[in-house]
Amino acid sequence: MRRRGPRPPGGDAERDPLLAERFAIALHAAARAWRVALDNRLKDLAVGSGAWMAIAVLARSDTVLSQRALADRLGIEAPSMGLMIDRLVDAGLVARTACPGDRRIKHVRLTDAGRERYGRVHAEARAFHAHVLADVDQALVERVTSLFETLRDRAAERCLDH
Repeated sequence: MRRRGPRPPGGDAERDPLLAERFAIALHAAARAWRVALDNRLKDLAVGSGAWMAIAVLARSDTVLSQRALADRLGIEAPSMGLMIDRLVDAGLVARTACPGDRRIKHVRLTDAGRERYGRVHAEARAFHAHVLADVDQALVERVTSLFETLRDRAAERCLDH
């Protein structure tokens, strides 16, 4: 039987060298399963989870976002963001305009059709979240969300360090 006592300074990852690997595998698998299930749920609205996240960030933003700022908020590379925006523009959901002060910078905003689609997709995504998280304690969801946000920020800081 394992003796329970004070945790070492490095936490469980130092005590169990496989925990970090198990965590990384579980995080990756959960994120993929979440995206696949959400994509399946949103397919009738002709919006995948990636486009949905871009639309949601634009809808919730207090300011006009540049293409680069949107890519940064979504954690994706600029070329991938450009392709996604191309598809959203073609679908009439977003508009891309040159920044008046610097025409190299492209601003991205939702169109009226994009705002309408956001409302429909948001409702469907909320139903998906409610279904998946139905039996999960809200306090746990809040703690795990905070953990993911911390991990995202730390990983971004580590990328800048190298």
